[in-house]
Amino acid sequence: MHPLRSGSAVAVAVLLGAALGLGFFTLFHAEGLSYLSDDPRACANCHVMNEVFEGWQKGPHHAVATCNDCHVPHDFLGKWLSKGLNGFHHSKAFTLQDFHEPIQITRRNAEALQGSCLHCHGEFVHEVVAAQRAADDPVRCVHCHRGVGHGAAE
Repeated sequence: MHPLRSGSAVAVAVLLGAALGLGFFTLFHAEGLSYLSDDPRACANCHVMNEVFEGWQKGPHHAVATCNDCHVPHDFLGKWLSKGLNGFHHSKAFTLQDFHEPIQITRRNAEALQGSCLHCHGEFVHEVVAAQRAADDPVRCVHCHRGVGHGAAE
């Protein structure tokens, strides 16, 4: 075997091992596996979510809904796709410290939130929703009910 090839293989193996080791360390340090659960405490792993978590604990939905009940789609594929995308984007944002403070919901997650409101309350608000579907810019549930999930709006 050519000495350069075996040296290259060792270098690749060392770099791959270092990347995997760093990745597993980060996953452990950030409690990454907790995000696979439905435990709301996982959402407060990052300090920027502490106020949001505390608001949820004081809010009216605390007894009936967890973070995932409102913030991820209810179908199996949608839920895990959303968790994966959010996990990637949150990890990147917190690692690079390039997130907006206070934390803001993305358009994709706002759509999931609206879908969750209707998942639980759709029959109650079906006439309002039907009227809103005709509008170019429909009013979202959280427009009027902003404090429902996280306590009183400021």
